[in-house]
Amino acid sequence: MSRRPEMDDPLPSPPLTPVQTVLTRLIGYGALLAGLAGIIAGFVLLGDLRPDIALLGLLAAIVLLALLPLPVVTVTQTNGEHLPVVRQEQSVAAFAEALADPCFVLDRRGTVLYGNAPGARQYPGLLPGRVMTLVLRNPDLVAAIETASRTGEARSFELHETLPAETWDKVVVAPLHRADQDWLTDDGRQMLVTFQSLTELKRVDAMRADFIANASHELRTPLASLMGFIDTLLGPAAKDAAAREKFLGIMRTQSDRMSRLIDDLLSLSRIEMHQHVRPTGSVDLSSLLREVREGLQTQAKAAEMDVVITLPQEKVTVTGDRGQLYEVFENLIDNAIKYGGTAKTVEVTLSSVERAGLHHLVTVVDHGPGVEPEHVPRMTERFYRIDAETSRKKKGTGLGLAIVKHIIQRHRGQLTIRSRANPGEGLRVEVLLP
Repeated sequence: MSRRPEMDDPLPSPPLTPVQTVLTRLIGYGALLAGLAGIIAGFVLLGDLRPDIALLGLLAAIVLLALLPLPVVTVTQTNGEHLPVVRQEQSVAAFAEALADPCFVLDRRGTVLYGNAPGARQYPGLLPGRVMTLVLRNPDLVAAIETASRTGEARSFELHETLPAETWDKVVVAPLHRADQDWLTDDGRQMLVTFQSLTELKRVDAMRADFIANASHELRTPLASLMGFIDTLLGPAAKDAAAREKFLGIMRTQSDRMSRLIDDLLSLSRIEMHQHVRPTGSVDLSSLLREVREGLQTQAKAAEMDVVITLPQEKVTVTGDRGQLYEVFENLIDNAIKYGGTAKTVEVTLSSVERAGLHHLVTVVDHGPGVEPEHVPRMTERFYRIDAETSRKKKGTGLGLAIVKHIIQRHRGQLTIRSRANPGEGLRVEVLLP
């Protein structure tokens, strides 16, 4: 079987005639013959060597060298073919697939050549062969692609979409320049379009703005009330003892409201600051729940309610921050007393469970009217109130359940709220702890 010549194999040469062979050998030994002739001439001139003998010796040397083969010199020639080069499209596709953000490779007409896996998930309509601007009909996207294609410079803008859900993305259209090609004359030019999600950042900014607006509103109302009563006491009611006593009582109530709100804001800030640090203390849950009940006896008696606690016989110890866990159950039981309606009892139960690393369940159940299902998912939002007026009358700040949620998250637990989960129940709140 014949073998295909490799790139570095010797190149074949045509066979030589005998005369050509002799001449080739003599030419190859030309330098040696010249040196030998010089030596013999020296012997003739300086050593009294007879010229005829010297000539015979030179002829003999020539014959001998004509018969000797030349040293083998292998001449190789490398083909003009280069080693296989990875095509630009393949390398760009591999780069796009390595990105965590959606990414698409376009040709000079804006047609999709390749889209990575995140891009296919976020934009399933952007298949290879389709024009991006015909699928995503956004004027800013059209302008960015056209400008980048015309100038060879990267363009970026913020893409805001409302369907099927409201999202924000930072879109970058970057031309892919090849070192040996001018962008404007390169018919094979390509562009890389990437989408970086800004949705979470926008939502956090909106949440922060809402929080500041809500906190300002909550503080502004009692402050306006205080300022009004102070002006009244300094003016028309300056000498009215009955009015002064009444207004000072209202002012005291409003001051208490502001104080509670500020305390809750500070508490929430401290919890969020250390939310990533898991507590290391040891807490006896049974003893803690008894202590919380004793601390709320005044509120329970005023509401004509009884807090009934069901605890296991054995001691239940968890890893946690005692002060924060006290705040959790104080908030939950206090809410059950406030919003339990005409029911006479609030039931608190501690039991053992096995749910994916969570071993202890504390349930707080009231028998009030409960809440509508659409309100349940939002009850842990800051300042979210189902009935703002009722909440303020009951001295609520709208931050209690938000504090509860963040404390439980810090303890790597789980909070569940159900309204009218069983007949006769109002609101059932479950706290799972590891």
